[in-house]
Amino acid sequence: MKEVLTNRLARLLCVKSLVTLALTAVFAVQALRGDVGQDFMTVYTVIIAFYFGTQLERRAQKGNGVG
Repeated sequence: MKEVLTNRLARLLCVKSLVTLALTAVFAVQALRGDVGQDFMTVYTVIIAFYFGTQLERRAQKGNGVG
């Protein structure tokens, strides 16, 4: 159990995850203020799609893909 938690924490601390988490925090703040710009929304959408797309591809390569 401890090994699983350590492995997940290590994956969370990779650069890709940190950038995604930081952008999500910025998006949340801007959304609460009501001033999410179109340029930011475009960049955020591309980064989120890339992040989850790479996770899905990694799972598919391991044989645990959906579908």
